Amino acid sequence: MDLIWPFYYLVIQLYKLVIRVAARFNDKAHHWFYGRRELAPVWKKLKDLPEQRIWVHCASLGEFEQGKPLIESLREAYPDYKIVLTFFSPSGFQIRKNTPVADYVFYMPLDGPSASRRFINAIQPKMVFFVKYEFWYFYGKYLSQKKIPFFCVSAIFRENQIFFKWYGGFFKQMLMRFTHIFVQDQASLKLLYKHSISKVTVTGDTRFDAVCKIAEGHNGLSEINKFKLDSKLVVVGSAWEADIKLVDYWIENTISNFKFIIAPHEIKENEILKMLHKYNGSAIRYSDWIKKPTGVFKILIIDNVGLLSRIYKFADYTYIGGGFGVGIHNILEAAVFGMPVFFGPNYKKFNEAVELIKSESAFSVNDANELLSIFNRLEKDLQAYNHCAETNKKYVESRKGATRLVIDYLQFNLIS
Repeated sequence: MDLIWPFYYLVIQLYKLVIRVAARFNDKAHHWFYGRRELAPVWKKLKDLPEQRIWVHCASLGEFEQGKPLIESLREAYPDYKIVLTFFSPSGFQIRKNTPVADYVFYMPLDGPSASRRFINAIQPKMVFFVKYEFWYFYGKYLSQKKIPFFCVSAIFRENQIFFKWYGGFFKQMLMRFTHIFVQDQASLKLLYKHSISKVTVTGDTRFDAVCKIAEGHNGLSEINKFKLDSKLVVVGSAWEADIKLVDYWIENTISNFKFIIAPHEIKENEILKMLHKYNGSAIRYSDWIKKPTGVFKILIIDNVGLLSRIYKFADYTYIGGGFGVGIHNILEAAVFGMPVFFGPNYKKFNEAVELIKSESAFSVNDANELLSIFNRLEKDLQAYNHCAETNKKYVESRKGATRLVIDYLQFNLIS
């Protein structure tokens, strides 16, 4: 299988070349390429510092929020260790580069026979955690060779993934090099066992811990209360263009005692301006509202990052974006506060969405008419509405505890 690695490495180098070219005219690609160059001198200096470190890697912002409870618990369990946090994507690094939960925050150097070795030798981690979806050949190889404990956390696996294909032996090696894999469900455990990967434990998903902590420690946002007043509120989170088109129909056909808060997936000034023009005086951007929270507006457009998970508390209904693209965003942030949740049709890779649909407390919609039909039914049927609210809240709260199980495993089985 090791004969395949040159082809793997070639693909990575081609990817790097494409990003380098794109960096000339794309901001995200520019951050991805030049951000790695700018940070390399910093992490290289860590080798000379007399400290122990734990390395946690997250692909992007979603994985960081998923891994945050683990990082906080690692800091508590191992107070003498420094936390090194890495991101693959600029969308994670740019937003969380100053997070207080880590001591150092870097871009992860692109996988390669020398780059991976240099990074590992520089940060000298005592243990390493990759959150959910990150699998890299050379990083796993060198961590294994150095006998550094290496874990995958909150992973979920399906039969159709490349690891389990007849031609996927090279990629399966990446899984086998983990010291231990903590999976979300029994189906993932059984699948790994079937393919002779036995160092596995079902712990659940640390996202449940993350959203429960947000709900428990929630402090009110007075400016949201001042916007909502006595109206009912729909919060639209992480909305893409296709989602906003559907929501526009909802706004046009909803009675006057409802207000809407819309948080675009990507906050771009030109898109915010287009939305304000489209809503023709009935909308205000959040950054303007908090300066002077007065006036009668039907729509509040969120134009900064980091508030959405706290805004859901004020919602009577929520719509989560992404379901008309590659997949829905995090519905647990809304469900933990107890209200019906809507999203588009691409949800089947997310267990929580599948299970809540079965419980008839969350709803996948294919178009605006279907959304409006379900919404009107819930508005007329208080019992059905309360079922959604109570079921969603209990579902999330009953599944917290994954972080504690990971820490317990470390302390009882590996590192005291």
